[in-house]
Amino acid sequence: MLTRVKSGTKRMLGMYHPRRDLIIFPDDVFLVSFPKSGNTWSRFLIANLLRPERSADFATIRQLVPDPFGTTKREFERVARPRVIKSHECFDPRYPRVIYVVRDPRDVVISQYHYHRKCRKIEDNYDLQKFVGRFLAGQTCPHGSWGEHASTWLTTRRGGPRFLLIRYEDLIADGVREVGRMASFLGISATPQLLAQAVERSSADKMRKLEKEQSHISGLTKDSRKDLPFVRAANSGGWRSNLPQALAETIEAAWAPQMRLLGYELTSPGAASAPVSGFEDLLGALAQ
Repeated sequence: MLTRVKSGTKRMLGMYHPRRDLIIFPDDVFLVSFPKSGNTWSRFLIANLLRPERSADFATIRQLVPDPFGTTKREFERVARPRVIKSHECFDPRYPRVIYVVRDPRDVVISQYHYHRKCRKIEDNYDLQKFVGRFLAGQTCPHGSWGEHASTWLTTRRGGPRFLLIRYEDLIADGVREVGRMASFLGISATPQLLAQAVERSSADKMRKLEKEQSHISGLTKDSRKDLPFVRAANSGGWRSNLPQALAETIEAAWAPQMRLLGYELTSPGAASAPVSGFEDLLGALAQ
């Protein structure tokens, strides 16, 4: 009885998370990615682009670029429109416009592995081969596998004017250029100085410092281990030294068409030389 009263009170006061019941407006833009593909970094980049008068931090990010699973309904009502909204969901036809951030799955699996350690979902000595098997089967997060997630968005929206594809690796290589692409997609007339400021304020070093100062109040980190960082290496290609070749080849074999389409170099001779699949034919047709 008491639980129902508390739940009812929260709903009446707007203190609940709307989740998939979020009311979506025609001018909303969704920032979508598979978990551990750079969504938090992208949220900071966009927040610092949209609100240059205030530097984003872990305490304010849920108001600047809200998350239906972490921002309350009351807070959503205070967000200025047009809104940029975080999401990890697979394709949802309700999303009017989408910035989709993708990352090499060989790096994603390493990032997820350490995040699961931080959140106490696995032990420090958890077998990496077993984790990769679960990752391939879509069992390490509630959004399916990397391949399933990427495919749902690429096959439905790639090449369309309502969809912007951003590679994590390109953000690493030239952040100002890629944030400029985001600004254009969002209809923001940003100067080179504003773009550089957004990138500088969202650097890995700045975010690590903010994490240390605010980990106790951030919904992303407050209930997790404090001896392991949320913002880790923040680089690309780390899988080459952290993922055994046999496991890398297993990932490549599973998702070679998607990885080739996205420009990720394959190291397995079989995956690299495999003929073009129906998946790639379909994507090519959709892009025309």
